[in-house]
Amino acid sequence: MSLKLVFMGTPDFAVPSLAEILSSGHEVVRVYTQPPRRAGRGQALTKSPVHQFAEIMGLPVETPESFRKPHVIDALERLNADAACVVAYGQILPRRALAAPKDGCLNLHASLLPRWRGAAPIQRAIMAGDGQTGVQIMQMAPGLDTGDILLSETVEISAEDTAASLSDRLSRIGAGLWPCVLGALERGGLSPTPQEGEATYAHKIDKAEARLDWTRPANMLDCHIRGLSPFPGAWCDIFGKRVKVHRAVPETGDGPPGTVLDDQLLVACGERALRLVEVQPAGKPRMQAEDFLRGHPVPAGTQLT
Repeated sequence: MSLKLVFMGTPDFAVPSLAEILSSGHEVVRVYTQPPRRAGRGQALTKSPVHQFAEIMGLPVETPESFRKPHVIDALERLNADAACVVAYGQILPRRALAAPKDGCLNLHASLLPRWRGAAPIQRAIMAGDGQTGVQIMQMAPGLDTGDILLSETVEISAEDTAASLSDRLSRIGAGLWPCVLGALERGGLSPTPQEGEATYAHKIDKAEARLDWTRPANMLDCHIRGLSPFPGAWCDIFGKRVKVHRAVPETGDGPPGTVLDDQLLVACGERALRLVEVQPAGKPRMQAEDFLRGHPVPAGTQLT
């Protein structure tokens, strides 16, 4: 016996989950994803990664601008699905949509709830210096990531993890949770567990946050850089020009915050110093700091802002 499912997701993060659900033998009767958006230098309309994968797999796709419109929910109800599997869909589902499938909507979330509810849990966990995070499938309820937990897996955050590397890992691990949860749903054996503890919120990343504040400790700036890599990318001004910093290493060093301490981009921070390792000048590709310095020497004593 297989379940009749709806899948809702949009970015690359969601694709492994859809693939895992299909490989488990369940019937996906409809895929919902965000409408095509303009992207790239040519600003061509581009289908989401989930949209592209669903078409390859021959699945019917819907791209409603909003789930607030009654006719969109009417169509969802007519599918008579057992459940909806939601992974980074990018829309808030109203109460009527949550109740449309027989067993409601299940959501894969990339944190250990109630820590980091909201839009940017992976970035916020790294930026805050958390030592671990995880993935959880929860029963969706009205409210922001407030539902009961169905299955969890804890994941360590390494000192080298960026938002990109941690997202890739959580995407694969999270996809692997679906067969167990859906199998339990088939058997009527789900055991929801209420969330416990103080909630924190992973607010959407504001581009204004990306500018490096050299008065902060070096270890926290390192977390900040990794949490914003590759997008939007932490940055500073070097000789009045914006340079993104994709990788840096805390080191011993002392001086006024923002002061370059040697000729190899060791920068003084509020505590200790930060060695810039991988940078990206505006309009240029990412490069090692040593390659950047060949064309743009930054002598000791330079003040970065």
